[in-house]
Amino acid sequence: MSAHYADIAFTDRVGDVQQRYGSQKFYARRRHRGTGPDRITPEVRAFLGARDSFYLATVSESGWPYVQFRGGPPGFLKVRDDTTIGWADFQGNLQYISTGNVAGDNRVALIVMDYPHRRRLKIYGRARVVFPDDDAALIADLGVPDYDAVVERGVLVEVEAFDWNCQQHITPRYSVADLEPHLDTLRNRIADLEAENTALRDNCRPSEGGTR
Repeated sequence: MSAHYADIAFTDRVGDVQQRYGSQKFYARRRHRGTGPDRITPEVRAFLGARDSFYLATVSESGWPYVQFRGGPPGFLKVRDDTTIGWADFQGNLQYISTGNVAGDNRVALIVMDYPHRRRLKIYGRARVVFPDDDAALIADLGVPDYDAVVERGVLVEVEAFDWNCQQHITPRYSVADLEPHLDTLRNRIADLEAENTALRDNCRPSEGGTR
């Protein structure tokens, strides 16, 4: 847990619930350890650079939270510097709810998952939307070469705090890309066995003119 995370997450009402379940004293020691923003660590940088998706939470003008999936090739979520992350926002369902919400309230939260290794990173930050006519160079830098998607805008998030979450209850899930190396091994093994079976069948066939 980063130094600033508890100060954001553990409000008085959260503390009341922690008191009910006996964890308030444990987490109280983590409050007021420093002011944000917290620096992105090398571990966080490497983790984010390898991900192909995350979940983005924003707050609407009506007060309702909104959670949106964001995906792309591994590495599309970029660490810009020690306190900033960003990504190219690809064209989607044309609802623009997250983009509109950020225009009214720039506070966001990200949950970034690594299902195969049961790891989860939570990030608090403040987002800024950048359109191509505002900063074409930035949009180009956030883009992903050879990825067939329309980049409508870029998003920069100034990270305030982050926390590695407990892996309990995270069900391991694997993408095709995760499984492909193992599938290749199985395919090669199957091909070898089929060739071996063919050779055995050929050796067992009686030769022409032979006795039966």
